[in-house]
Amino acid sequence: MKKSIGAKTIVYPTPVFIIGTYNKDGKPNAMNAAWGGISCSSPPCVSISLREATYTHGNLMNKKAFTVNIPSENHIKEADYFGIASGRNEDKFEVTGLTPVKSEVVDAPYIEEFPFVLECKLVNITELGLHTHFTGEIIDVKVDENLMKDGNPDIEQIRPFLYDPSSREYYGIGKRLGKAFSEGRNLIK
Repeated sequence: MKKSIGAKTIVYPTPVFIIGTYNKDGKPNAMNAAWGGISCSSPPCVSISLREATYTHGNLMNKKAFTVNIPSENHIKEADYFGIASGRNEDKFEVTGLTPVKSEVVDAPYIEEFPFVLECKLVNITELGLHTHFTGEIIDVKVDENLMKDGNPDIEQIRPFLYDPSSREYYGIGKRLGKAFSEGRNLIK
């Protein structure tokens, strides 16, 4: 039997997205944003939802570009810090010692030390109550070449981690369970 717990902002898995932007003066910033995911296949798009009060919200409205950086498990402290501190008050890159890299395809920085990056141009903005929903077209995907397998990013080597909004904790990925679009084929009549 299932128990109702009411309307809550809980879904599994919830990503740990580090959003890279520049402010109006070209200073790089990074923010931890868990509300997001792929939102379109063609053109390839990703969406994130941010509160207007965040520094990154203003940067996105101004520059119309962002990166989605996926940290590996060995950068949990830096990723968490990006969600605690505000770029209005601190230079997050100076504090963490991480390296902002100017994207060659969008007006936003990505993080050199993080293994997986989406470079996005802003294509849609929707106001949704407390949050603004930003959709970016993915212009390029960058992956550390040593973390590839058969020409594709290898999740077991990248080692991304997830956020649990109900307990407010981070978790690593689990073991491989099966092949998508294959495991259920024997149920097709």
